[in-house]
Amino acid sequence: MSDFTNGFWPIFISVVVLGGIAGCLAVLFITSKSHDPAHTGQSTGHVYDEDIVEMNNPMPRWWMWMFILTCVFGLAYLALYPGLTTYSGKLGWTQIKQYEQEVKESNDKIAPIYAQYTAMATEEVAKDAKAMAIGERLFMNTCAQCHGSDAHGSRGFPNLTDNDWLGAGTPEYIKETITNGRQGMMPPMAAAVGDATEVKNVAHYVLSLSGSQHDANSAAAGKEKFAACAACHGAEGKGNPAMGAPNLTDNIWLHGAGEAAIIDRINHGKTSQMPAQASRLTPEQIHVLTAYVWGLSNGGAKQ
Repeated sequence: MSDFTNGFWPIFISVVVLGGIAGCLAVLFITSKSHDPAHTGQSTGHVYDEDIVEMNNPMPRWWMWMFILTCVFGLAYLALYPGLTTYSGKLGWTQIKQYEQEVKESNDKIAPIYAQYTAMATEEVAKDAKAMAIGERLFMNTCAQCHGSDAHGSRGFPNLTDNDWLGAGTPEYIKETITNGRQGMMPPMAAAVGDATEVKNVAHYVLSLSGSQHDANSAAAGKEKFAACAACHGAEGKGNPAMGAPNLTDNIWLHGAGEAAIIDRINHGKTSQMPAQASRLTPEQIHVLTAYVWGLSNGGAKQ
């Protein structure tokens, strides 16, 4: 891929663009010298249907000037806007600046809509049907790609409707997560647990915590080795919201249930990331979206 991003290609494209404009002007100049300006009846030698003769008459002036103006416009555009290698143009225009300007204009227009909810507590906003309708649109545009349009999530993406939170689940926690994102990481624990048999035993002990199908003998053998996991998940496996360590006793599995999935987590760990939304949404929008997400599992306004 680096072959298409090195310095050669901007130079190549610039040469093609300028060469095309120069070639167009050259063709205009050459043809203006080869036609029959006096209309003396000079033929090009082309005859159609035996009696239709193509004459060597000049192009209409308006047509020729359209070509010239097109070339002038092209050169002016290249002078004002980026288009030649790394030259940024006299106007300093960029796609990013244009995007940011349009976002700002849009946010300024919709600011009054959100202003009425800014001073309200999250719990109160969650009871407002109109605010929740806005929150639903924000969720569909921002969050549904991962959590699903119904917010039920999928493997690797939490269900936001079941009140099972890796963190505190408070409005403050949700708002901070939406604003700054969050990264969860479970380190590989196989070295701390032991060999493959001991890893399997710990996996069955973890399954036993939630009453899932497991081998009782393996689970009993794995209880002692679970101490390596207790630092995050707690001695009873009920998790630690402050660390984002999930509760292993509730039979809710974010990254897959069953022996194979748990063994894979122990052996290889897992890193997950929720991207920050502060650069996409205004604080007022995040406030409404927070209320919507909180309301999904706390009896918010029905849509």
